[in-house]
Amino acid sequence: MYTMKETCDQVNITYETLRFYCNEGLVPNVRRDKNNYRIFDERNINWLKSLQCLRKCGMSIRDMKLYMRLCLQGAYSIPERKRMLDAQKCALLEKMREISACIDFIDGKQKYFDGVLEGTIQYASNLVPPGEEQAPHKVI
Repeated sequence: MYTMKETCDQVNITYETLRFYCNEGLVPNVRRDKNNYRIFDERNINWLKSLQCLRKCGMSIRDMKLYMRLCLQGAYSIPERKRMLDAQKCALLEKMREISACIDFIDGKQKYFDGVLEGTIQYASNLVPPGEEQAPHKVI
């Protein structure tokens, strides 16, 4: 059995996040010790790790609650849980495509800037009219 602090260390979340999850009802079946402090077992730890993953995937608290309710229904709800996870995966894949395009843009700009600084590419700006731009400065 683990205290809240030990649980936070195990799951790598803040005390405030754990308390929030508990208060929101996202950690069912948490037991309490003789002093009425929450104590967590391995199943709670594993569930909290799942919650953390869902949150990192961008799932809303509302959807996490729905997912939890479905989990509590048992195997009967697996098709609906699979649908939820698939939708989240599709959103993540789209985000990956967006991030990849942003990285490609930055790489292209860096290559362009290197060429300008080396004098192999003529500088042009979308914001400054031709002839009004200043010469680039070498960074030391």
